[in-house]
Amino acid sequence: MFQFTLTARNNRARTGIFTTPHGNLLTPVFAPVGTQATVKTLTPEHLEEINATLVLSNTYHLYLRPGDELVRDMGGLHKFMGWHRPMLTDSGGFQVFSLAQTRKIDDDGVTFKSHIDGSTHRFTPEKGIAIQENLGADIIMAFDECSDPNDHEYSKIAMERTHRWAERSLKAQTRADQALFGIIQGGVQADLRIASAKFIASLDTPGIAIGGLSVGETKEEMHAMLDVVTPLLPENKPRYLMGVGTPEDLINGVARGVDIFDCVLPTRLARHHSAFAPEGRLNLMNATFTRDERPIDETCDCYACKTFTRAYIRHLIVAKELLAGTLISIHNLRALIRLMEQIRVYIADGTFESRVPELLGQWANNAKRNQPLRRGDTES
Repeated sequence: MFQFTLTARNNRARTGIFTTPHGNLLTPVFAPVGTQATVKTLTPEHLEEINATLVLSNTYHLYLRPGDELVRDMGGLHKFMGWHRPMLTDSGGFQVFSLAQTRKIDDDGVTFKSHIDGSTHRFTPEKGIAIQENLGADIIMAFDECSDPNDHEYSKIAMERTHRWAERSLKAQTRADQALFGIIQGGVQADLRIASAKFIASLDTPGIAIGGLSVGETKEEMHAMLDVVTPLLPENKPRYLMGVGTPEDLINGVARGVDIFDCVLPTRLARHHSAFAPEGRLNLMNATFTRDERPIDETCDCYACKTFTRAYIRHLIVAKELLAGTLISIHNLRALIRLMEQIRVYIADGTFESRVPELLGQWANNAKRNQPLRRGDTES
């Protein structure tokens, strides 16, 4: 039911096709994040129009509200949210572990308090799989523990626990129509990352996720960890870098052999008036755009850029009209999806590696982050 076929290579970068019950994914691919069964401000039709092929939803949040059993009874996540292309759910592990003041970790699982009403809940590997089976996404994640990347001693404890939980997650799985990915952990320590990559690869899951990055380490540290991990992974399995999605991160990740990415960044920026553009990230609330007749990006083929001016979108922002967030979200997501389409062409014609400096230069001024992003951040 799940098969990954490599179609082209250019050094470590690669294109492929990952078959799922809801369609084929052309990789490398960027997935918009729909934390609570919706990509904020957008409809599924919007997502189809920008050629999104994979959407991520969040296990922790959907478990708390509306409840995974309700989603199951409503026909599963695809039917519930009206999205009929491939879907991915994370394990809920990162959200639980980010609740540092309200959770207790042990070798069996995690006890935590809901951020919604303070009620107490318990997640184990078996519970995480049961929730994701109720939700029904095509790609699901083993329960893992994400730790402080700079704490070598605890990173080792968390990595070993993640390995045991991965084995338990595999034993708990009952649905053959879901691809369960194991997750590599190990902080920013090469020895731990190597050990984790070898262990997770040995489980022979349909794909492999790389977790615990973009959580406070430097870009150089993230690149170094990818450099030691991806050469150890099987060629015939897709590689998913969790929660990483700035334009330059996509370029650098693909160059290091990554196939799947996701991040809340494009839609979060949109709701804070920021848009990706060739000249650098634009704050469309600035008065300089009051009479600007240009689209956000004259090279972009999205509905927002084909239809509206910067001046109009600034007017919507100043008037506090919700349409502003929708239009900028459409553009920001299309910009990253279009970048991945372009990258796939470059890999296929053998020019991607030589074009990396050019691509990084084009996107350099879009790199600044308005606020820190961590894997699994909610769309607040």
